[in-house]
Amino acid sequence: MLKEFKEFALKGNLVDLAVGFILGGAFGTIVTSLVNDIMMPPLGMLMGGVDFADLFISLNGTEYVSLVAATEAGAPVIAYGKFINAVISFIIMALALFFVIKGMNTLKKKEEAAPPPAPPRQEVLLEEIRNLLAKSQ
Repeated sequence: MLKEFKEFALKGNLVDLAVGFILGGAFGTIVTSLVNDIMMPPLGMLMGGVDFADLFISLNGTEYVSLVAATEAGAPVIAYGKFINAVISFIIMALALFFVIKGMNTLKKKEEAAPPPAPPRQEVLLEEIRNLLAKSQ
């Protein structure tokens, strides 16, 4: 049973999946930082200093200075600014993955278009002998 588990756990596909999952998590962190730290501040500035992450609607009718203040007061809120950030993050991640996959497909097409390597000399000679024998029969 231990041997079967070892074979299952060390299959190439499972290891590849694990590596992809880990790299995907790291890539998600990078995209989150790109959105929150690089893209959102200029967008907020263009929109008059609005920070999307701090946009919310208080459901109890009381006005709060920030989302943090509303959360600390225990007020029910709809934090639509965080949703806007998540949508922008998704779009950026989807675009990044699109360009990565497009690049990989371009490289794969170039690889497929390359002419196959010449067969070894022994193989060429054996084919010639085979063809001569076939003609003589």
